[in-house]
Amino acid sequence: MFYSILQCIETKRINFMARLMDIEELANYLRLKKQTIYNWLSEGKISGIKVGGVWRFDRKEVDDWLKSKRRQTKEVKSGEKE
Repeated sequence: MFYSILQCIETKRINFMARLMDIEELANYLRLKKQTIYNWLSEGKISGIKVGGVWRFDRKEVDDWLKSKRRQTKEVKSGEKE
């Protein structure tokens, strides 16, 4: 049982680490320059974690952040033409 718990923890750690991106990967993912990512970090617009002196970003958190920044389209009021 103890071994299966350790195995589960290790699997979760590996899955989490696979989701992490460095600055270059994030810049490519967002199609931005690396300097923009550094600027956003210093301005507090985006958060990350430093692992061994290297910034890392959780892809799921980045996706959630992007969704929160999405502009909502206006709903068409009933009776109005689109």
